[in-house]
Amino acid sequence: MIRKLFLAALAAAAASGALAQPNYPTKAMRWLVPYAAGGGTDAIVRPIALKASELLGQSVVYENRGGAGGMIAAEIVARSAPDGYTFLVVAPNTTIFATLLHKKVPYDPVKDFAMITKFDLTPNVLIAHPNFPPNTAKEMVAYAKANPGKINFASSGAGSGGHLSILLLQDAMNLDVLHVPYKGAGPAVLEVLAGRNHLMFINPAVAMPHYKAGRVKVLGFAGPKRLGTMPDVPTFDEQGFVDFESSNFKGLAAPAGTPRAIIDKMREVLVKVVNMPEITARLIAGGSIPRTTTPEEFTEENRREVERWGKLMKKHGILRQ
Repeated sequence: MIRKLFLAALAAAAASGALAQPNYPTKAMRWLVPYAAGGGTDAIVRPIALKASELLGQSVVYENRGGAGGMIAAEIVARSAPDGYTFLVVAPNTTIFATLLHKKVPYDPVKDFAMITKFDLTPNVLIAHPNFPPNTAKEMVAYAKANPGKINFASSGAGSGGHLSILLLQDAMNLDVLHVPYKGAGPAVLEVLAGRNHLMFINPAVAMPHYKAGRVKVLGFAGPKRLGTMPDVPTFDEQGFVDFESSNFKGLAAPAGTPRAIIDKMREVLVKVVNMPEITARLIAGGSIPRTTTPEEFTEENRREVERWGKLMKKHGILRQ
């Protein structure tokens, strides 16, 4: 109770201070990124941070704080003053999967953050070795049903986005397949390239060079529409899979209690940035669909995803390991 009262008082004080600053922001802002430097998130989000800095007239300190499944960075932001100067770059690994996989989580993925907007939507793609007989996801399901227990799915680890996509497909289509987890996407992809594993759900940016070189084929996109980088590959929905979607995303959030005026100003700026031609082109080239949301849409989507994946993980015994 004392802690709640303290946080409420802190939020009220921060709100008062922020609203008293008509020229917000008046100092540098801090964006915490829950991954090590140099990854795919940096390639997309750093340019967004730079453009946002230019429009806001203040520098953005871009801080990579990887570790603990993204929980280190998320906890720092969740416990920060809601004054509009500390933000979290959010993604499913941070706000959804990490909070479900670990027994002790120092923040609530829904209650402790004020969502601002998403930047993009990145559908997982289903890849296969070129020698794998099916050429589409629909053909793969028929093949799997005719060969129960004989198809191997690789993933970057138990509880990863790729693993959960496998479980989602397995449950939707009542398939009997074997999950083979690896310590990271790199070794898992190598096993598919070598033909020792048949299939894998991965980020399209990772699949793209192998797809162009003919080292893998893509059987389908687990997103709402086709990607501009692979226009000939159909979505799962186009192949008859109703409501089958498994996507990644990137976005920005602030600590809960951040004044709405600040949330609205940041969203206005970020929507402008995402719609800049050079940023849109970068997102598309990285296998993403540029997409912005209102704070309410982002909050509700986050809540639904925590619930959806939580049920799936609990059913398969991978909840809070």
